[in-house]
Amino acid sequence: MKRNLVLATVAAAALIGGGTVAAYAGSGDDGASQADVRVADDRDDTRKDDDGGDRHDGRDDDRDDRDEARSQAGRTGVTAADAIAAALERTPGTAVSAELGDDGSRVWEVTVVKGDGTEHDVRVSAGDGKVLSDRRDDDDDREGRADLTALKGASVDAREAAEAAAAKGVVVEIDLDDDGPAAWKAETTRGEWNVDLKSGAVTPHHHDDGQDDHHGGRDHDDRDDD
Repeated sequence: MKRNLVLATVAAAALIGGGTVAAYAGSGDDGASQADVRVADDRDDTRKDDDGGDRHDGRDDDRDDRDEARSQAGRTGVTAADAIAAALERTPGTAVSAELGDDGSRVWEVTVVKGDGTEHDVRVSAGDGKVLSDRRDDDDDREGRADLTALKGASVDAREAAEAAAAKGVVVEIDLDDDGPAAWKAETTRGEWNVDLKSGAVTPHHHDDGQDDHHGGRDHDDRDDD
């Protein structure tokens, strides 16, 4: 009876604390009743699962955004290079990025830096190439100045980099990557690529984990083009 009472008490305490309980009872050599009770706290596992789930959710969200932009790329007649050219015609300066919106708006968002470092966000229709808006970014202009410094001496501009990267799939984003040696980073329907600022050579983009983010072989776009 005492043994049963002990087991019931421990089990109740474990369940209240959010854990699970496994109990084993038997008799020792001296005839005395013994109980082997093990309590496993599921809360730590839950926390680990939650943390891991958050990280996976973040990566999944990024992948979904890229997939959406890539799916839109096949439905637009205006390329990244076209959008950059239109933005610079409206707002002369240095284009440092162009991105096809992933919200279904079918709009290119082009960032143009003026000579004084001020940035302009120029939105270009992905349908007909018309400039929809031009808004000056009122944030600190140090980032714009840093981009101009990184591009000093470059022979390949954003439009040319987008044209070069188009050999690796439809470009959905072109951006200046100044983490390490500066280069243009292009995202296409077949992965991510670096475009050399001087030669225009296109090479796979390497992540911090050393992995290349590009897809070998032919993709759906290639088959569709055939």
